[in-house]
Amino acid sequence: MSRDNEPVKGQWYENVEDEETFRVLSVDEDSETVEIEYLEGEIEELDLEEWREFDLELIDEPEGWSEDDDEEEDDEEDWDDEDEDEDDDWDEDEDDDEDDDDGRER
Repeated sequence: MSRDNEPVKGQWYENVEDEETFRVLSVDEDSETVEIEYLEGEIEELDLEEWREFDLELIDEPEGWSEDDDEEEDDEEDWDDEDEDEDDDWDEDEDDDEDDDDGRER
């Protein structure tokens, strides 16, 4: 059993007993707490005593983990592109309104 793994921010671990994968989000030495995020996205805060009770193994970042983050960023960029297109359409409409104000077409 490897109960001596200290929590390291950004490091991935597997709780061997529960077969759960998680990464450390933060370590607060003052309050002696560790914030972790499970692979499924659930976030939990543990005290260091609880942490030391786990049978942990260091693991590599799970496959596809960073790809999920990139997909979310791509989705956000798509929204930005759509907003820009709508803004362009809005500007064209404003030009039409200006033509109507003075009664002359340009």
